Amino acid sequence: MSELSELYQQVILDHNKKPRNYRQLENANRVAEGHNPLCGDQLTVYLEMDGGVVKEISFVGSGCAISKASASMMTQSLKGKTREEAQVLFDEFHRMVTGELDAETTENHLGRLTIFSGVRDYPARVKCASLSWHTMHAALEGEERATTENLGPELHGEAAG
Repeated sequence: MSELSELYQQVILDHNKKPRNYRQLENANRVAEGHNPLCGDQLTVYLEMDGGVVKEISFVGSGCAISKASASMMTQSLKGKTREEAQVLFDEFHRMVTGELDAETTENHLGRLTIFSGVRDYPARVKCASLSWHTMHAALEGEERATTENLGPELHGEAAG
């Protein structure tokens, strides 16, 4: 196993066992529910926006290790970001996991989130990794629901998450 694969597994397991910001946010002024019908992952993302800034963000729900770890790391990455910065991270993360952005060769703002770049090689896992991001984006846009079913055909995998 390569060092990167080992690091990836360690980070995923750590965030799955001890997810950061895993709680209902009482002061949330934006909330969205996300669902991945392919494997049953579901979560709720809570945002407290202060003007155009993500003052606080959290999530609750159930899902596979990749889904939970992605949500955990997303909340850490977005806290304190402007709406525009959150949009850039959402776009870059989505393009990275779908193989449209090579995080190693293309300038980006993803930082530690690049640990999920290998997900692009497992189409069924792309939806697991991106569910929390699409749910956050829905909340940011004032929408109440997100689903991986409305994601492009490039994300349709055959294995359950």
